Amino acid sequence: MASSTLPLGLVLVSSLVGYFVIASAGNLYQNFDVTWGDGRAKILNNGDLLTLSLDKASGSGFQSKNEYLFGKIDMQLKLVPGNSAGTVTAYYLSSKGAEWDEIDFEFLGNLSGDPYILHTNVFSQGKGNREQQFYLWFDPTADFHTYSILWNPQRIVFSVDGTPIREFKNLESIGVPYPKSQPMRIYSSLWNADDWATRGGLVKTDWTQAPFTASYRNFNAKACVWSSGANSCASNTPSSTSADNAWLSEELDSTGQERLRWVQKNYMIYNYCTDVKRFPQGLPPECNAA
Repeated sequence: MASSTLPLGLVLVSSLVGYFVIASAGNLYQNFDVTWGDGRAKILNNGDLLTLSLDKASGSGFQSKNEYLFGKIDMQLKLVPGNSAGTVTAYYLSSKGAEWDEIDFEFLGNLSGDPYILHTNVFSQGKGNREQQFYLWFDPTADFHTYSILWNPQRIVFSVDGTPIREFKNLESIGVPYPKSQPMRIYSSLWNADDWATRGGLVKTDWTQAPFTASYRNFNAKACVWSSGANSCASNTPSSTSADNAWLSEELDSTGQERLRWVQKNYMIYNYCTDVKRFPQGLPPECNAA
């Protein structure tokens, strides 16, 4: 594939079977399409800023132009300020089909002064039920913060401002499905979910506060862009000493593991792996893995 066919800002790093590794940054026009909202989603400042808005008539959303099969993806978000109860800002990777894969950040709004809940989930082959939820150690509406997904053949790591909050390992060896063969797009949406989002639906959206707006900037990705239309990827992803490809085998070092434990000790508010009432036949196998 000639490099001249790549969108502006994409740099070919190394060819793999069915996909290629790229470094992508910056201009949101180049990387995303507004997909719904009838004008409520806007790309501004020559592509440096994207905003989603929600009012009583509709929310809005966007998706990436490319599909990815593995990547290290960063986006800065500033969430809906004030009384955001009933709203959900979703930012996630997802494939298509009945047995889809998905990696989720969802931000559940709350009454003014109460903390947002950061909801995470991992789906593989159409099955999720792997929720972990957190409070954040800062006000996510006051400024932009970086929300990152590392997805490589060995693990998925969710991070906030470089601090890992969750790791989901590839444990296919003990029968746990892992998303590794279906390319996924990046999606984001701002929508009304007051039937469940805030205190189980007890707190409804206050439409006098509308429009609600979330903002995005500084997208950056080192990722494998799916380009062949094949439904699977090479099982023998090559290792590389290149700094650009280091994420393909990246894992948490001792400092990262320590920070992960700090977040989970102090800010985790729900973990499916401790919800024995939900799994009366026994917790999922990954919950008991070392």
